[in-house]
This record gives sequence, structure tokens and C-alpha cells, in this order.
Amino acid sequence: MTEPGLVRTAVSAVLLVLGCLAMLSASVGILRFPDFYSRIHPAGKADTLGITFVLTGLMVREGFTLVSLKLLIILVFMLIASPTATHALAKSAYIAGLGHWKKEKGKDAP
Repeated sequence: MTEPGLVRTAVSAVLLVLGCLAMLSASVGILRFPDFYSRIHPAGKADTLGITFVLTGLMVREGFTLVSLKLLIILVFMLIASPTATHALAKSAYIAGLGHWKKEKGKDAP
């Protein structure tokens, strides 16, 4: 049998690594996609997923304490605020007249 502390450490490490990988994929998506609207998608989706994994990993590592309750409150706030901010950015760009990217014939994506 394994120690409960060792299992908790392993689970939190896996969650932290998954969160870091999600944030890394978001940064690669921001660099690779051609226009604002397609770049905002990985920024909003993978960033929210990465924050969820990281904060959950920290809660598992900390155990059931006041710190984990504070992390849960931060997580709930981020799950509400991040998609809302992404939507507000996209809507304001659309209202400002920022058009979608169109691939020209014979040219590669910028």
C-alpha cells in the first residue's frame, strides 16, 4: 500500500502538468493562427482549462484547508470571468469592424 501523501502528491503533479500543457498549447495556438478571432479561441479555451487544472492540482496538494477554499473561490471566479472576457473582446472587435481573415489564392497564411 502507498502512503496517502504520496498519492496526493502524484495526483496534484499530474494535474499541474496537464494545466501547464494546456497553457502551452494555448500559447502555440496564439502564435500559429492567422487572425484575431482564431487567436482568441485558444487564448480563451485552453487558458481556462489550464487554470482549472492548475488550481485543482493546488487544491489537491493543499488538502481540505482554508487555502483550498480560497483556491476554489478563485477557480469559480476564473471560470466565469475568462469566457466572459473572451466574448467581450470578440464582440468589441466585431463592433469596431475588425474583419475575418481570408486566404488569398496563391499565398500562404501570414
